[in-house]
Amino acid sequence: MGGSALRPGEGGSLSANEEVHRQYVNFAFYKVNPAWRRLNAKQREAGKRDLCQVIESYAAARLMVLPYSTMGTRSDCDFMLWRIGYDLELMQQMSAEMLATGVGRYLATPYSFLSMTKRSIYTREHVHEGQLDTRAQIVPGQHRYLFVYPFLKTRAWYLLPLEERQKIMNEHIRIGHKYPSVKLNTTYSFGLDDQEFVVAFETDKPADFLDLVMELRESQSSLYTLRDTPIFTCIHRTLDEVLSLLGG
Repeated sequence: MGGSALRPGEGGSLSANEEVHRQYVNFAFYKVNPAWRRLNAKQREAGKRDLCQVIESYAAARLMVLPYSTMGTRSDCDFMLWRIGYDLELMQQMSAEMLATGVGRYLATPYSFLSMTKRSIYTREHVHEGQLDTRAQIVPGQHRYLFVYPFLKTRAWYLLPLEERQKIMNEHIRIGHKYPSVKLNTTYSFGLDDQEFVVAFETDKPADFLDLVMELRESQSSLYTLRDTPIFTCIHRTLDEVLSLLGG
């Protein structure tokens, strides 16, 4: 099995023309059936090797694929693949090939969130180094931890005048600036999935993320949050490491 962490730039590189297009983003969470661990060692090793080959073949082509382990942080899923690309059918094809492998026959997908990139109407004047002002492209960093959750606002939020929403979001943005170690990736799901947004926070300092979320609870924007669960704490690992943690 390969040892690549499948970081951006090591697979799924983007051409100049592609950079202007909005991306599809998928957070796919997988749970392995305990029966997998009762297979003999040879069967488990062959199954993991086949699954690894499928994932790496897509990561080397037109998708960015970042593997994370949720082993020990959630009871309902074991690992997550963060997939970013321009072809939704390619993600579907990859999923089908994964489930046809030796490991895949023992995998369930308890959660899978689909979204797209889009320019935010609230952050046009809040562009930071390393972030694209178009917000049309996700550029994952080199961070150890990723915190992911679907997000829904109340309908009352959308009935507020834009000026009022901008004022509320300015406070939200100011709080975020106090935690520069936490990078926010916001993607949009309107009409594509059950949630309206999927937010993903990258950091090497989980305590900073905890403090950020606590402080945001005291902001006015929290009054308009309808749902922001489930929340997933994901640890970035190489694909080999992620699959080895499944057992065997």
